[in-house]
Amino acid sequence: MTVAGFTFNPFAENTYLLSDETGEAVIVDPGCYEPAEQQALRQYIEDQKLRVVLLVNTHAHIDHVLGNQFVIDTYKVPYLLHEADFATLRAVPTYASNYGFPRYQPAEPTGQLRAGEAVRFGTTELEVRFVPGHAPGHVVFYHAPTSTVIGGDVLFQGSIGRTDLPGGDHATLIASIKSQLLPLPDDTVVYPGHGPATTIGQEHRTNPFLT
Repeated sequence: MTVAGFTFNPFAENTYLLSDETGEAVIVDPGCYEPAEQQALRQYIEDQKLRVVLLVNTHAHIDHVLGNQFVIDTYKVPYLLHEADFATLRAVPTYASNYGFPRYQPAEPTGQLRAGEAVRFGTTELEVRFVPGHAPGHVVFYHAPTSTVIGGDVLFQGSIGRTDLPGGDHATLIASIKSQLLPLPDDTVVYPGHGPATTIGQEHRTNPFLT
C-alpha cells in the first residue's frame, strides 16, 4: 500500500490518498476547499493513473470534510463514516461560514464504517478501529502488512487530539489510544490528521499524555 499525503486548508489538515498495485485508491479526509487544493489532489490522481473507488472519513470535523462533496462529484464513489459521527457531520453547515468556509457543500454518507470490519480496495484490506474521544464516531484505519495507521486526530507526534469540542472526552480518548493503538507493534507508522508522521513506539516512550 502506498500513502500519499496532502496538507490542505487553514487548519493544515492532512488528507491521505491510499493506493496499491492495482491502481485502485481510497481518499481519506479530503480537506481540499480552494480550487487550487482540489486541483492538486485531482492532478496527482491523474498523474499516477489511479482509480478512486471510495471516500472515507476518520471523523467529521469541518477541516476533514471540506472536500467530501468534491470527491463524490468528481469520482462518483461511495462515502463511509461511522454512524456515531453522523451528527458531527450534519452540524458542519451551521458553523462553516463562521470558520471562513461559506462555500462548504454538505455530503451525506452512503454507508457506515464499523469497528472490526474491513475497508477494501484493490488487494488491500484496512481494519477499522473505533477510537472515540476527540469525536464520538472517530475511527482509524490499520494496515497490518505495512504496519501503517491512518489516524485522524487521535494521536500526534508528542500530543493527542483535543477534547474540548462537542462530543469530546479526555478520559475516553486516552482509553481509546491505550486499547486500540498502543498495543500495535512499536514500528507502526501513524499518519495523523495534522503534523508529521510518528510511530507507536516513539509515542509510547515519549508522549507526555500517555505516561
